[in-house]
Amino acid sequence: MMTNLFSVFDPSTNILNLSFNWMSTFIGMMLIPMSFWLIPTRHLILWNTMMYTLHKEFKTLIGTNKINNGSTLIFISLFSIIMFNNFMGLFPYVFTSTSHLLMTLSLALPLWLSFMIFGWINNTQHMFTHLVPQGTPPILMPFMVCIETISNMIRPGTLAVRLAANMIAGHLLMTLLGNTGPNMNLTLLSLLITTQIALLMLESAVAIIQSYVFAVLSTLYSSEVN
Repeated sequence: MMTNLFSVFDPSTNILNLSFNWMSTFIGMMLIPMSFWLIPTRHLILWNTMMYTLHKEFKTLIGTNKINNGSTLIFISLFSIIMFNNFMGLFPYVFTSTSHLLMTLSLALPLWLSFMIFGWINNTQHMFTHLVPQGTPPILMPFMVCIETISNMIRPGTLAVRLAANMIAGHLLMTLLGNTGPNMNLTLLSLLITTQIALLMLESAVAIIQSYVFAVLSTLYSSEVN
């Protein structure tokens, strides 16, 4: 029995002191059809087409610097794992790992730290110029440095919270609507089911969009340090 509305996002639920909630990240691999691994199949062709499109877009965002060769693979992998976990959370009674800050911060914070360390060690002057936007009056420069520093430092937090909040919001709405089902008559129940199906389609779109946004913003942050 659900004692709290947020208990569906509780990562500490366990059986015999073994936490099975995080296993959704790994168990989902079994749902990928065997035909996906055979060459060539429609699944693989579709996936490769999508990955190639993302590669071209990320390559444009990062730039053509030789140092950046192959770095799009990091962001394509990031997009893939977030989208995979987002879709896993759409199954009933499956813990959505990307709705928890432990998961999203584990993805955002190391990336941001690596960008900052690389940028400040290799392109120190370039990083300093980013703190003062072009055309800033001299009297406002100290304030702009403070604002830009704070906005830079909260980037991993905003990435993590954006993904987690978007995953929680839709699931909470579906949970709230689903809990009203037993008290409804047949007419309202059919309307509820239709609404739930529409919400599920919306959440499927959100699962893709949020993973894309996370990967694109990470790409943009990396392009600023070169």
